[in-house]
Amino acid sequence: MKPTIIEEVRARKVLDSRGNWTIEVDVETCGYGFGRAAAPSGASTGRHEVVAFPDGGVDKAILEVDEVIAPELEGRDAEEQDVIDAVLKDIDGTDNFSNIGGNTAVAISLANAKAAAHSLNLPLYKFLGGSFSTELPYPLGNVIGGGAHAANATDIQEFLVIPVGAENIAEAVYLNSLVHKKVKEALSRGGANLGKGDEGAWAPNIGDTEALDTLREVCEEVKAETGREVRMGLDVAASELWDPKKKLYRYRREGRDRDTGDQIEYIKELIETYNLFYVEDPLQEEDFEAFFQLTSNVDDCLVCGDDLYVTSVERIERGIREGSTNAVLIKPNQCGTLTDTFNAINLAKKHKLTNVISHRSGETSDESIAHLGVAFCCPIIKTGAVGGERTAKLNELIRISEELTPHRAEMAKLP
Repeated sequence: MKPTIIEEVRARKVLDSRGNWTIEVDVETCGYGFGRAAAPSGASTGRHEVVAFPDGGVDKAILEVDEVIAPELEGRDAEEQDVIDAVLKDIDGTDNFSNIGGNTAVAISLANAKAAAHSLNLPLYKFLGGSFSTELPYPLGNVIGGGAHAANATDIQEFLVIPVGAENIAEAVYLNSLVHKKVKEALSRGGANLGKGDEGAWAPNIGDTEALDTLREVCEEVKAETGREVRMGLDVAASELWDPKKKLYRYRREGRDRDTGDQIEYIKELIETYNLFYVEDPLQEEDFEAFFQLTSNVDDCLVCGDDLYVTSVERIERGIREGSTNAVLIKPNQCGTLTDTFNAINLAKKHKLTNVISHRSGETSDESIAHLGVAFCCPIIKTGAVGGERTAKLNELIRISEELTPHRAEMAKLP
């Protein structure tokens, strides 16, 4: 019997970083292969994402695994990832995983891939990517946060940094954490009340402009101290600001409303003023045309769709047709399976869009996306700057880099 034949599938409840229940799945093979994966959850979610859990929540999802899914998967070959993922879709029977839950599906899918890799004595990134997986993604870290991730803070959801001047992954991870520390010092000097948001970012009671100015000052200080360039980015999470009735983006802290044209001009101004490297979801999730108007009028900046695309091949295809963005955020639990994640990444890559593999705000210590980022040659990984559930991914990248050293591990090429 092949060592990759599935012998047992088990599910349990575990806590995510927000203290909410989520699902964790173990898969064992007859060749003593073992894989474990836990599903994260988002706070600001796109309306076109798959359903996280069925009616009845995590408990119902675990019951589905025990009574329906496990008997269907046991005896199948874990190495046949596309078949396993197709079985999950067939069992669910809907186009949005509303019966078993997308979080259930992604936890099983990832645990299965890990079990197959372990059965073959391979790390996950090498099992999925083979000998082509030799580049490490640059970490994109959230250091100041507000929006749906923190109360009484900024209107813009995330103020990000990416260490474009780092020469290796260890240096890159350190630079992001250094910015995080120095931001605390700068905000404390200014008298800001400091808390933390969902992703470990500082959540001071300040406005967007002060947050941007503080972050720019710190990035300049870090460059002067280390000789390495760290550039800034934003996750606007504009769908959270959008008022569909009034057709306006409502910046409540700022006390200002912007129509679509104003929003495009505002984001362009921020990109130019702060030399932004990356802007995610600068416009609401249905406005492919407005994304195009922004993307076609900015230089040297990644305009990335998250809620716009929700890791959906169908929506990415539309974005490609309309020229909406030059980057795509990839979150496996938005689409539910590893196969669907791979298809989304391949489609984006084929059309020269930059793939950014990403965590969620409600995370676990699962390190799978670090391996996916390397396996699928994503040049950027968005996974916070600090915090145990974030550093789990970052530290795993450092370990992967050690394994790759004999084969010339390098940082990925940024656009």
